[in-house]
Amino acid sequence: MNGAPKLARVEAGGRMRLAATGAWTGAFNREIEQLLAGPLASTLAGSGATVIDASGIAALDTFGAWRLERLVRQQARSGANLAVEGLPQRFAALAANIALTNQTSAPPPPRAPGLLCAISDVGQAVAGIGSDFVSFTNMLGAIGAAAGRMLLQPSKFRLTSAVHQLDRVGLQAVPIILLITLLIGGIIAQQGFFHFRRFGAELYAVDMTGILVLREIGVLIVAIMVAGRSGSSYTAELGSMKMREEIDALSTMGFDPVEVLILPRIVALVLALPILAFLGAMAALVGGGLMASAYGGMSPAAFIVRLREAISLTHFEVGMIKAPFMALAIGVVAAMEGLKVGGSAESLGLRTTASVVKSIFLVIVLDGLFAIFFASIGM
Repeated sequence: MNGAPKLARVEAGGRMRLAATGAWTGAFNREIEQLLAGPLASTLAGSGATVIDASGIAALDTFGAWRLERLVRQQARSGANLAVEGLPQRFAALAANIALTNQTSAPPPPRAPGLLCAISDVGQAVAGIGSDFVSFTNMLGAIGAAAGRMLLQPSKFRLTSAVHQLDRVGLQAVPIILLITLLIGGIIAQQGFFHFRRFGAELYAVDMTGILVLREIGVLIVAIMVAGRSGSSYTAELGSMKMREEIDALSTMGFDPVEVLILPRIVALVLALPILAFLGAMAALVGGGLMASAYGGMSPAAFIVRLREAISLTHFEVGMIKAPFMALAIGVVAAMEGLKVGGSAESLGLRTTASVVKSIFLVIVLDGLFAIFFASIGM
C-alpha cells in the first residue's frame, strides 16, 4: 500500500531540491494541501532555481498531477523557476496532459451586429416553429396509429385508465368551469346592456350574449382553462415519467407508451371538453340572465323569450363542433412536450410552461380558422 505523500528539502550543490515521495492522489488531498502551503510557499518565494524531484512518487492521479502543475504555474507568475523532474515514466502521459490544460483563456465569442442578431433570432424562431410542427405531426400520427390498433382490437384499450382520466379532466373540473363561465357570461351581458342602452337597444345585449357564448366565448374559455388545468397536468405527469425512465421501462417490457399512457388521456380529453363546453355555455347564459335581471331590469321570462328569438341550433352546433378538435390539439401538445422533458426539474418546468402557452395559442388559432370556415359555408 502506498504511503502518505511527503515533500522533503534537500541541498545539493548549492541548489535547493525538494524530494517528493509517497502517494500523490486525491485520497490524500488534505495532506497534499498542507505540504504545499505555509512554510513551503515562503521557502520557494525566497529561492532561485528550484527542482521538485518526483522520482520517489509511488502513485499519482489527476488531483496530484494538477496540484503539482498549479504549484509550478504559481511560482512562474511570481518570477521563480520551478520544475518537476524525474517523474516515473508511467505517470508521464498524465502529467503532460495536465500541463496542457488551461494554458490559454478561451477567446470571447464574436459579437454580431444588432441587425444580424435580430435576423438570427427570427431564424431560430422559425426553425423552432418548424421543429414543433414536425413533432406535433409525429405525435398526432402516433396517436392515430394507436387509435387504429385499438379499433381493431378493442380489448387492448385501457378503459379503466380512460375513465380515471375522464373523472380528473371532466368531473373534477366542473365546479371551476361553471364558476368562471358564469362570471364571464354576466360580464358580457353587463357590458352589452351598458353600451346598448345609449342607443335604446338594450334587447340586443341578449342577442350578443347568446351568440357569443354559444359560438365563440363559451368553448374558447373552457378550452383555455382545460389547457391550463389538464394540459399542464398531462405534461408534468409524462415528463416526470420520462425523468424517472418509466417510459423507457415500458418500451423495454414491450408496451407502447402511446397506447398505455397517451391514448387514454387523449380520449378522456376529447370526451370531456364538449361536455364542459356545454355546461360552461349554459352557466354563461345563466350569468347573463342574472345580470339582465339585476342590471338591465329584464325579467327572466323576457330574457328567455328574447334569447330563443336570437339564437338557433346552428350557433350551438358551431361551438360543439369545435370542442373535440381543440381537445385533440391540447392533448397532442401536452403529450409532445411531456416526452421532450430532459433529466432536470428545470426542463420539466420549462416544458410544462411551453405546453400551456402552445396549447392556448393553438386553441385560439383553431377558433379563428373555424370562424372563417363557418362563415364561408354560411353557418
